[in-house]
Amino acid sequence: MGTPYPNPISPAQTRIGWIGIGVMGAAMASRLISAGYSLTVYARTPSKAAPLQSRGAHLADSPFQLAQRADVVFTMVGHPSDVRSNVLGPNALLSGLNPNCVTVDMTSSHPALAREIFAAARAKDCWSVDAPVSGGDIGAREGKLAILAGGDASVVKWLAPLFEIMGKVTYMGPAGCGQSCKIGNQIIVGANLLGLSEGLVFAERAGLDVRRFMEAVRGGAAGSKVMELFGERMIERDFRPGGFAEYMVKDMGMGVDVVEEGEDGKVVVLPGAALCKQLFSGMVANGDGKLGTQGLITAIERLNGK
Repeated sequence: MGTPYPNPISPAQTRIGWIGIGVMGAAMASRLISAGYSLTVYARTPSKAAPLQSRGAHLADSPFQLAQRADVVFTMVGHPSDVRSNVLGPNALLSGLNPNCVTVDMTSSHPALAREIFAAARAKDCWSVDAPVSGGDIGAREGKLAILAGGDASVVKWLAPLFEIMGKVTYMGPAGCGQSCKIGNQIIVGANLLGLSEGLVFAERAGLDVRRFMEAVRGGAAGSKVMELFGERMIERDFRPGGFAEYMVKDMGMGVDVVEEGEDGKVVVLPGAALCKQLFSGMVANGDGKLGTQGLITAIERLNGK
């Protein structure tokens, strides 16, 4: 049993490994189980894997052990440091991955780290793809994520049967390009979240019915995917996370602070993204880092004395 690249992927034979079973990761992994794939998971807190185990998933004791049992290993963790420790660290998955097997990092991480992992994988006759996603918890549950892939084009194409279960994949270019695309995505999302938050706060202060206000503008130029995903949640004060606010500090920081990574030639002046990063940092400083990104409206409300 097993289908390392380039053998065709199939539910009956391809073995899947998964690291990272938070809100997003658990939903994505669950869709693969529903599609008939054999899944092995690793979790720092094993009890969190119980729902997936009840559906047939197996539990590995370490990333190394998981990699030995898988043809394709997905990681969907919190920060670049988590990616590094799970993929490149001692007893990590790359040290256990068999030749021609593939690791796919779906975390929002740093392009330079994606390139480092790709080089390390090729040195072991393995492959890596950076494939961060956009679409939040709803997209993860419904299989409607935008998947932004970087790496070898033929490997990304080979992974298509798995990506199609989770959403729509777009090949962006060599290793690191998926992560660069996600940073650009987050810059746009952050600006939209800020505009939506300020628009709703303004509408309320102006005495408008905020729900009617949103219905009035959503069909015009102010309408957006962000409004569809988060507008009602903001109005209802539903700040349950699809993605944590603190992760936006990380994501936008990778665009704004690229000079700190020694890539001076790639510095871009992004005043809007810098402001958004500071507002999300304010949420973290106020103890709200674990709110969903739609919680940005609370920072705007706080600035307005609410």
